[in-house]
Amino acid sequence: MLLDIIYVVVGLVVLLWSADKFIDGAAATASYLGMSPLMVGMLIVGFGTSAPEMIVSAFAAANGNPGIALGNAYGSNIANIGLVLGITALLYPLSVGSRIVRREIPLLALVLLICLGFLYDLSLNRVEAGIMLLAIVVIMIFNTFYSNDNDILADEFHSDIQAEAKTTPGKSLLWLITGLLLLLVSSKYLVNGAVGIAEFFGVSDLIIGLTIVAIGTSLPELASSIAAAKKGEPDIVLGNIIGSCLFNALAVVGIAGIIKPLSIDKIFLYRDFSTGLVLALLLWAFTFGIRGKSLISKKAGGIFLLAYIAYTMYLLSTMQTTTV
Repeated sequence: MLLDIIYVVVGLVVLLWSADKFIDGAAATASYLGMSPLMVGMLIVGFGTSAPEMIVSAFAAANGNPGIALGNAYGSNIANIGLVLGITALLYPLSVGSRIVRREIPLLALVLLICLGFLYDLSLNRVEAGIMLLAIVVIMIFNTFYSNDNDILADEFHSDIQAEAKTTPGKSLLWLITGLLLLLVSSKYLVNGAVGIAEFFGVSDLIIGLTIVAIGTSLPELASSIAAAKKGEPDIVLGNIIGSCLFNALAVVGIAGIIKPLSIDKIFLYRDFSTGLVLALLLWAFTFGIRGKSLISKKAGGIFLLAYIAYTMYLLSTMQTTTV
């Protein structure tokens, strides 16, 4: 048990550090290749912020632990909207100015409804997983090549990426490779430790994935969101959160399903998936439906945070072995 806790703690620390270095290296390398700030930013939002979830879920699926794979992906989405966005909006109310972000908020709700259609039969086969991966590729291509570089989001990305561009090409490539390798190693130990803890307490892999693993892999989004909001970059906050949620729902689950088809317990759909869907719909409503203002207020942030706390308390109070 003690060794499993060490695996989880050390695995999470190394995972988060290596993910940060991987993102820095990827951003700087992409800048040296001549990509626009918006293109680099979309790369970071899409792939970079969900790298921990992707690697962890891939290892979990390969190890025969689909509960961790699903719990990590959709639990991270719940944490991103309820915890990360909730805390950030409580500290700094967020206005929505970017057309890209305004487009992706309803898109997230639509994507989750489509995913529900795939998961409703309590399984995910390789064909469905492949469609998920194709969908995220199409979304990223559209956002990268058919969005205006004059968008507010591009301006906010530009100021952040300039700092990364000061890194030399060789150092950028070194961080890119080192970060990826450490991501792979730390994810393996994190998954092994999480499975050990689940077995010790007699709870399902799904519960561990939804709590310890999901919250842990969402910590980078919390730190980066608060930092961006403090600098007056609300569209980066929402872009990071929505981009991460889209990538988790499609790419993270899709990759896990490609590696090994997933069987799903109905409690996951009724309790966990539905919670993520309701939070996404609330985000859409708060952003577009409240007096016509594109603003996520402190009150909305408080509602998201309270919803997340209530969900987590309910989850912990019903801890039981659930086969996924």
